[in-house]
Amino acid sequence: MTLAEEFRSRNFSIYGQWTGVLCIILCFALGIANIFHLHLIILFSIICLVCAFILIFVEIPLLLRICPTSAGFDNFIRKFNSNYMRAAIYGVMSLVQWLGIIVKATSLIAAAVVLLIAAAFYALAGIKGQQFQGSKTLGGQGVAQMIV
Repeated sequence: MTLAEEFRSRNFSIYGQWTGVLCIILCFALGIANIFHLHLIILFSIICLVCAFILIFVEIPLLLRICPTSAGFDNFIRKFNSNYMRAAIYGVMSLVQWLGIIVKATSLIAAAVVLLIAAAFYALAGIKGQQFQGSKTLGGQGVAQMIV
């Protein structure tokens, strides 16, 4: 299945996964950009960076095979294989960034919005009863098993 066919499948988990890739990029970039504030916002930018690294492993399953990680970390990441669990982790990450607005309004709001959109896509996939479907482009559905 090509990338265009994946998007035409109307499976919200595919949309969520690609929005998750956007979240990775945004969280990494905005986490670094906001870490230079001399304010409590540094804490939220560090959390945003940590979220980016967690999401890399959640959204790109191929990396769990390639990168040397502990069994505990692998088990933690594998908990997010369903639409509802992914919606939950994105929702929590979004909530944390929204709470950063209490301290100071910064560009981390963009990360909060995109994380919320990804959570909504995964929640919609769960509500509609769609099976989680990982994008083949990102290493889902058999690609990770082919390397072993």
